[in-house]
Amino acid sequence: MDTEGTQDAQHTAAAPPSGGAHRIEPAVPRPAVPRTPPSPAVPPGAPAMPTAPPAVAGPPGGQSALLSWLRTPRPSAPPGIWTYGHRPRRAEEPDRVPARQLISGAIISFLCGWLLWSLLWNGYLGPYWYWPLQLLRPDSWAAARTSGDRTAFLVASNAYYGLWILGIAFVFGRLGRWPELIRRFITPLVRRLRDRAPAAAPEPASDPAQWPELRAHGAPDAADRLTAEARGGAMNDVDVARIGRAWRSVRAGRNSLASFTDTVLRHGAAACAHPSGQRDLARRTARHDLLAHQVRIGTAADHPRNPYQHRGCGCALEPRVLGTSLLAVGPAGSGKTTRLVRPVVEAMCLQALAGQCAVVAVGPAGSALGPDDAFDVVVRIGRPDPDCDLDLYGGTTDPDEASGILAEALVGDLAEQLPGGDSRRAATALAQLLGPFRAAHGRFPTVPELRELLDGAPSAVTALRTALEASGDQTLLRELDARARQSERPGDVALLLADRIALLDRPAFAAFFDPTGSTRQVSLRALDHPLRVRIELPERGHAEASRILARLVLAQFAECAVARADRSLFACLVLDEAAHTITAEALRGLQRLRSANAGAVLTLRSLDDVPEALRSALLGSVGCRMAFAGVTPWDGAPFAEVWGKEWVETRDVTDRQIIAHGAGMKAFHIVRQLVTGKAATSKAITVRTVERERWSASDLANALPAGHAVLSVTTVDGEHAPPVLVDLRS
Repeated sequence: MDTEGTQDAQHTAAAPPSGGAHRIEPAVPRPAVPRTPPSPAVPPGAPAMPTAPPAVAGPPGGQSALLSWLRTPRPSAPPGIWTYGHRPRRAEEPDRVPARQLISGAIISFLCGWLLWSLLWNGYLGPYWYWPLQLLRPDSWAAARTSGDRTAFLVASNAYYGLWILGIAFVFGRLGRWPELIRRFITPLVRRLRDRAPAAAPEPASDPAQWPELRAHGAPDAADRLTAEARGGAMNDVDVARIGRAWRSVRAGRNSLASFTDTVLRHGAAACAHPSGQRDLARRTARHDLLAHQVRIGTAADHPRNPYQHRGCGCALEPRVLGTSLLAVGPAGSGKTTRLVRPVVEAMCLQALAGQCAVVAVGPAGSALGPDDAFDVVVRIGRPDPDCDLDLYGGTTDPDEASGILAEALVGDLAEQLPGGDSRRAATALAQLLGPFRAAHGRFPTVPELRELLDGAPSAVTALRTALEASGDQTLLRELDARARQSERPGDVALLLADRIALLDRPAFAAFFDPTGSTRQVSLRALDHPLRVRIELPERGHAEASRILARLVLAQFAECAVARADRSLFACLVLDEAAHTITAEALRGLQRLRSANAGAVLTLRSLDDVPEALRSALLGSVGCRMAFAGVTPWDGAPFAEVWGKEWVETRDVTDRQIIAHGAGMKAFHIVRQLVTGKAATSKAITVRTVERERWSASDLANALPAGHAVLSVTTVDGEHAPPVLVDLRS
């Protein structure tokens, strides 16, 4: 059981040997760049040892960073909150007194209480405060200082003095707000000191580092081996997540316990490795928690608009919220790529190494989506001498399915200009050519061949007709005849398709989109494998072709993710700069992803890059929405509308100073001002409940600091969190 199917989908095979044409279906590719060979001390074939989780610092006392990471609590929290070491807060903000006023009031009340006790103890207020003890004590204690029961006298006297001290402390403590002072300043200090102290090791039955689930269900030998690997520093967080997924597959009945135990005993922390052999990324740029499947992207700002329970908490994304898809809008330089896309892609690559995810990252050439060695396949469209190619037809053998995907890519953005208002006519025209061509040649046409057929070139059409007549397929001949008749009508959609496919029939793309088998093609049909793919689009010099390819990948992903037989892996598409890719069909595809354990992350510089009729539908189709600093008011207006309004309580306070009459009242007001820090006033408070936008278009455009964004998330189960202002730099 090197992988034993636990990290791959069912029926996963190893990648075929080099030479000849092949697709990545059903094979899983190897890393995109050659890996550094292992040192002589490492057994042949074993992957290089990765480092410990870089996001977690080792605690004092000699305990390793991995053990501390495993034992750190992860309490339940609302969606979007970083749960690693999270301490839940109350839902509503308490009434807070300014720190200066709180400290000064506590000191003054303490001095007043000390003064009162000194006056009582020294008898300046008379002997009357002592008479309850004299009344209650027995007569035999009267001469306790000379011959009475001295012990009983001392106990009773000290208890009486203690009651007075407690009473004075209670009264002046309430006046000086001592409990609030302790909660705000003393308790956090004590908690920090306690966290720095070495923690005692938990009981084996509750210690995640002891792998208690394996021990409880018949795999104690495997648990002992993994425990030793964790304590010896030979394991990292990716290993923990990967072996945990393998164990869950055993518990689900997809793999045998004996095979799992044998693999763990033979390979230890390297058991059930990813098909690439990698166990970690060479470098991480974000904080990850693979036990909670989260990546931290920032901290919720301490802002009045943020819910109190979110303020100061870490903000994180995970598959259960990305499964509803995420749309991020912000101008260039606002941090969409570096502070959102890059961490999400990195998290998905780590989870792919743990056998939990398949990721396809798409962006312009040169965008910082991650290094080459973080991916299994890197497709650089438009670069000379490509190592990998993109399958233009999505790996399908069905002409109708291929026609629908290709029509969406070519003319999806022009659907309103087509007859009928959608791309169905274009898909029909393509099917009338792709079906006969595949029947005649056993493959789909190349880009030049498809362009000739769409243009109606006599030589191409005659050759295809001759091949079909030789095979005797009358049905496909009728399809070809129908295409010939429609080409004679004015406004035939094939002319538009030919113009669009001509954008891909350029010398820069001559080595790409070749279905003849001369190149190694990437097919998104392999999304049921833990695949890591990066596709670079030729944005410079071929902007329109780049948009066609972006729509093509989006359409293929939506189709292939839903068509997967095994949906146990989360499939994620990250499309950096999705301008002119949003169509009505794309929105329908995004809505289907939620039920297929898949999701997409889309970024836009402006909502103007989306047809006006689809902007509201786009914001309604995604469950996670993110507006970056610098958005315009007209971009912020749809966000403000979809985030809605909330009922808030407003207070109108009118202060009127109280004029003291008499020396006693003036003295009382002076003491009160010393204790509270405020002059004696009479307040008239008017409380109203009004409806207010959570974030207005003006707030989004003018009140967001640089490096911040407003984020709202929704889980696939329907749980949602209100929009939160996030500091992406922390």
